[in-house]
Parts: sequence; C-alpha cells; structure tokens
Amino acid sequence: MSAPVQHNDLRAFATQCYQAMGVGQHAAKILADTLVQADLWGHQSHGVMRTFWYGERIRSGAINVDAQPENDPGFGAIAVMDGRNGLGQLIAHEAMVKAISLSKTHGIGAIAVKNSGHFGTAMYYTRMAAQAGCIGFISTNASPAMAPWGGTEKRVGTNPWSWAAPAGKYPPMMLDIANTAVARGKLYLARQRGEAIPESWAIDELGRATTDPAAGIAGTILPMAGHKGYAISILMDALSGVLSGSRFGASVVGPYVPEGSSGVGHLVLAINIEACRPLGEFEADMKRLIEELKDTPRRPDVEEIFYPGEMEARSEERLKKEGITLPEDTADQLRIEAEKLGVKAPF
Repeated sequence: MSAPVQHNDLRAFATQCYQAMGVGQHAAKILADTLVQADLWGHQSHGVMRTFWYGERIRSGAINVDAQPENDPGFGAIAVMDGRNGLGQLIAHEAMVKAISLSKTHGIGAIAVKNSGHFGTAMYYTRMAAQAGCIGFISTNASPAMAPWGGTEKRVGTNPWSWAAPAGKYPPMMLDIANTAVARGKLYLARQRGEAIPESWAIDELGRATTDPAAGIAGTILPMAGHKGYAISILMDALSGVLSGSRFGASVVGPYVPEGSSGVGHLVLAINIEACRPLGEFEADMKRLIEELKDTPRRPDVEEIFYPGEMEARSEERLKKEGITLPEDTADQLRIEAEKLGVKAPF
C-alpha cells in the first residue's frame, strides 16, 4: 500500500489530470470529487482507481467533454434531460440540481435522463437531495454484467440505485446498491490487489463458481438474492433506459472499454419533505428510528448495529484525518498516467 494522501491533495490531482485531458474546470472538479468521495466512504472500487478508465474514454472521443446537458421542460414536476453523450458525473449532478429545484416548486421533481454515461457512486447524488431537505432517489442502467436468471451470457447490467434522506443530528441515511452480489468494480479491485473473491460473487464463462476475479470479470457476476436481484435490475433498466428513451439491456456501453458511446439512462427524483410535513418533525422521527435500530439487542458476535450510510459517514470522518491509502498498483498506475500528462502525483 502507498503512503496516505490527504483528500484535498488527491482531489486536486484528479482535477488536474482531467483538465489536462481537456475537461473544463467545473466538470473536472465534479468528476474528481465523485471519485475522492467514494474513496472517503471506503468504496475504493469506485474511487480514484477509475481516474484513467474515464480518461481512456475521454481520449478516444467516446465521451464528449464539451457536451452540456439539454433540458426538455416536460410537464410541471417532470422533465427530460439529454446528456448528449457527455460526462455521466456532470449530467447526474445537473439532473439532481434540477430535480431539487423542481421539488421546491412542485413538492417533487423527476428527471428522466438519456444519453448519459457511467456516473460513479450513486449516493453522491442522492446525498445532495438529503442535504437540501429532500428525499433523493437515483437509478441508472449499466453495461451487461450478469445473465438473466438461469442463463450464462451477460445480458443485464448491475443497474444500481440509491436513496438518501436527512436524519437530523445524524449523517444522512443512505442506501446505494447494485443488483448484483457485488459491484463489478470490486472484482477489478480484487484483481489489482491479487486477492481471491468469494464463490458467491461470480461464475466463469462456463457457468462455474470461481474465486478468481479475472475469471469472474470474463464470466458473469451473480445477482444479489438470486432471482430477486435479477428482477429488480430489469425494473431499474426500465425506469432508467426505457422510460428516458435511452439505451437498455445489452446495448449499454460501460466505462470498462475505451470506445463506444454509453447511452446510459437515469431516473432522478427529489421529494421535498416540507410538502408532506415540517422538516424538523421528519428529522426528529428519523432520529428516533435510527436510535431504535441501534438500541436493538445484539447477537454475541456483533459490537454495534449500524443504519444505512453510517459506516460511510464514519469512514469519511476518519479518512479526512488519516488520509487515503491507495493500493500500490493503483498508485503506480496513476503516477505513470499522470506523468504522461505533465501532472505530478502527490503520493
């Protein structure tokens, strides 16, 4: 492992790399922040290890860094956004900003997004809603990663989704899950670290259980909860891709290949809590809910019960003090690629 690096230094580094690739300052800062935030939350599979995954797609022209999202006014609280094949992180950020704005007028804001790209960690965007006094939701489709239940060929994306809500004195309650047993990035991280994966994560190209992350990447990731995860993934694809008029199913292109427009779709929602009840009352009840969960009698092997999003909040607090430690392979790769751009790595 490399020496710890401060989050601000890592964020500035990633921003400089993207600006050197031709990304505008505003978009580069958002893109870099999403990656570093994932690392702070303890999700290195979606952190700065992906810097040049997006970079390869930028350099190939698969991502149009100059594209600005276009808004169709839609009907009142509902609008459509065309990402024009731009940066998924910028598009999702703008969509959530728009959804929050609509919710302040209509009580709810909904944005169907088409022609976007992979946007990283979903709860980065739903937390924006929670911080604005709203309940946030985002869904997205993704490139094929798992087979339909009972199949052996990739036809279905991980199609993750996230919810977030303010929780008074506590950090927001947040849920961010893919519908596979794990996010595909965790297999790439395990491969970089030279680690085995659990047999429950993936099958190889012949449909056999595997502990080799490379075989799992070449094969198929398994759905969470068996057929239930598969079914939820299909519904998220319908909400994200079919509803917005974007790509869906096996036609979506992910960040793991350098070429080809993504055609990713999202559904972004913000519910203004004040439209239902006073925000202070909601937050007081969220506090009671959290404390009721945490006060539950525990099994002998459990030291503490956590609510969704609490572990990430604690990780962020700790790593902002201690710094972020990158796997050595990740650090080496980042140094090499950054040097080509004339950017010096702070690690």
